[in-house]
Amino acid sequence: MSWEVIQQSLPLFEKAFILTLRLSAIAVILATLLGLVVAIARDSRIPVVSQICAAFEELLRNTPLLIQLFFLYYGLPSIGLKLSAETCAILGSSLLGAAYMSGAFRGGFGGIPKIQIESAKALGLSPLQMIRHVILPQGLVRSVPAVAANAIFLVKETSVFTVIAVPELTNTARDLIGMYYRTDEYLLVLVIAYAIILIPMSIILTLLERRVRRGTFGD
Repeated sequence: MSWEVIQQSLPLFEKAFILTLRLSAIAVILATLLGLVVAIARDSRIPVVSQICAAFEELLRNTPLLIQLFFLYYGLPSIGLKLSAETCAILGSSLLGAAYMSGAFRGGFGGIPKIQIESAKALGLSPLQMIRHVILPQGLVRSVPAVAANAIFLVKETSVFTVIAVPELTNTARDLIGMYYRTDEYLLVLVIAYAIILIPMSIILTLLERRVRRGTFGD
């Protein structure tokens, strides 16, 4: 184990670290917003729209991100649509994340007591009012644990971006190992880099989940 080798590699890992953070943040935000829209559309039971959203969710959840990235980066140019590697990475992880987030939100919505839905209908609330005042406030809170788990999952999935040559952490480590054959040093930096991202993120999300649960359910 050479600390000099590690020190020399830090500037490259720093750039990869920042890129990984940026791609992760964008993907998590887009996946959460799109997932919420898909979940609401599925639960709305609107003809055709609900079926399309259901098909979207099933297709994305049952297709590996690796295959989706290959399709976006190598398949789309064949029909004249060429996207940058970073754009494909964001699009692929956001769509995959949206499918999982939709399931998380629908699970939260499904946990709302039926009597509250029936009471809202009895009060004459429209479907939009019911969503705004009854379903969303309670459903979002109940969805926090699953949404948090999906956010962590999306950050981990950035390691797959290496297949389309995005210079994130895993790709940087792989390139350095291929050039200098110092596997132990570069893998150590890779593990530490992901730990720096994921451990604080996991702690923050766990604290958020506990706070929400105490405030909502009185634990």
